[in-house]
Amino acid sequence: MKTIDFSYFIERYIAGEMNESEKQWFLKELDGNSVLREEVALRKKTDNVLKSHDIIQLRNKLSEIEKNRGSRVASKSPAKRVSLSIAAVIAGLIIISSIAFFGTRHLTNDEIINQYYRSYDGVSISRSSRSTANSDYSTGLEYYNIHDYKNAALYFSKVLNTDPENMESTMFYGTSSFEVSNYPEAKKSFTKVIDNNDNLFIEDAEWYLALCYVKTNDMKKASDQLKAIKNSRSIYSRNAAKILKQIK
Repeated sequence: MKTIDFSYFIERYIAGEMNESEKQWFLKELDGNSVLREEVALRKKTDNVLKSHDIIQLRNKLSEIEKNRGSRVASKSPAKRVSLSIAAVIAGLIIISSIAFFGTRHLTNDEIINQYYRSYDGVSISRSSRSTANSDYSTGLEYYNIHDYKNAALYFSKVLNTDPENMESTMFYGTSSFEVSNYPEAKKSFTKVIDNNDNLFIEDAEWYLALCYVKTNDMKKASDQLKAIKNSRSIYSRNAAKILKQIK
């Protein structure tokens, strides 16, 4: 039985992006899957910690400053009480400003990759009988599914040496190359899949090509690619829109 990768659905659930039918399905999955419930709880907790960490640090520093100030000031003096009130207002404004700042903080390229990159699913995407009949392809897929991407790339390249128009192997060669940080080969493979324009892997290739551009800091091309994905009906359109907000 195929194992579902819930990462994409967890993100959509936490972000409140699921439609009603998706949400009902996911809630049923949560009800019968304790591991999934723990993963969702952990992701929510992590998100909350990341959002509040910097603000809490600032609030603690301001509190410490105020305590030190209070210990040196006679609290019965009306003029000084007014001064402390003003300081409290200023501190509140600083905290509000910090919330706005951290809420709109741009992610670094590595943070974008860490947040949005997911390994390409080598099991569920295998569709071509031509490919599965090829022993080099089968070996490459076996290596891919145990995350040995170096050997996976080697065997997918062997397939392409004899069958250069095999778009399935081209896609897997690209994602394997991405995993081992061979970004020039990854870009070349994803571009080839897109240019072929007659295969089942175009949406995936467009997405991973955009992430390649982000990873290699080619932000003009990344932005153009992400805008095209955002304006399409791709399954990646929402994530593309989110990344665009972070790199502007």
